[in-house]
Amino acid sequence: MSFDWSMWLSLAEAEVRRTMESLPLALRDDVRHVPVIFERRPGPDLQEDGIEPDTLGLFTGEPFSETGTTTAPLPAQIILFLENIREAAEGDEACYREEVRATLLHELGHYLGLDEIDLEERGLD
Repeated sequence: MSFDWSMWLSLAEAEVRRTMESLPLALRDDVRHVPVIFERRPGPDLQEDGIEPDTLGLFTGEPFSETGTTTAPLPAQIILFLENIREAAEGDEACYREEVRATLLHELGHYLGLDEIDLEERGLD
């Protein structure tokens, strides 16, 4: 099955907007400045850094909870890997939208300073 980048990107962008708008106002204010980047899959540089090729999303940079207290070399950002998300959703559009939402919320959790255990406790694993 070929990957129609523009179609899946458009679906992901719309779902990210919907998800961000559905957050409580106070939380929305905290996350509105973190950019969400869309890529097909983790590239060779990320894989060399230990990111698995089938990773759905990634938070990089300084967490909001540590703003100004670290020497993070990169600004905060969330990367969603759309081909991997589509494969996880088995090409089903509704499942894809839900996986984009779940992956975004998981990575926003990391941005807000939650670790994997915190995310699991909140059903965002």
